[in-house]
Amino acid sequence: MLKQRERSNKMRIYHRYLGFFLAGIMGVYAISGIVLIFRDTDFLKVEKLHEKQLTSNLSAEQLGKEIKIKRLEFTNVNEDVASFKQGSYNTKTGKVTYVTKKLPLVLDRMTHMHKAKSADPLYILNIFFGVALLFFVVSAFWMFLPGSTIFKKGLYFAAGGVILTFILLWV
Repeated sequence: MLKQRERSNKMRIYHRYLGFFLAGIMGVYAISGIVLIFRDTDFLKVEKLHEKQLTSNLSAEQLGKEIKIKRLEFTNVNEDVASFKQGSYNTKTGKVTYVTKKLPLVLDRMTHMHKAKSADPLYILNIFFGVALLFFVVSAFWMFLPGSTIFKKGLYFAAGGVILTFILLWV
């Protein structure tokens, strides 16, 4: 019994200090996760008008590459002006005017960190954070002695959470 209690106390200490250590990054992930839910809307995005001088007679694909807009398509072409969703392009003069919508700098950085890919230097942080969250999941079961009432209630709540997760995955 003493060994089990010692292990439980050790897990509590690791859980507590890792939680304190990761409090900042957990806040960032929580905020950026909420913001990412609305990434298909203009929620919190700020519009910026761009005007550039490019070469004339570019195709929609070439123009998209130049101004970094994926899958750019002309919606209307009238004499010298080709319109697209974000703006217009004068095919004769090469002048393009378009609007981009971006999150404010801090939120943009936070969401970029949240979505880091293996090519980003931040991916190591994401892996560490994911492993730390898994530790929180596992260590939670060592917080209380297995025979205690709190532990048994905890198992019911954990089962409910797992069931809810599976339901949400299939909705």
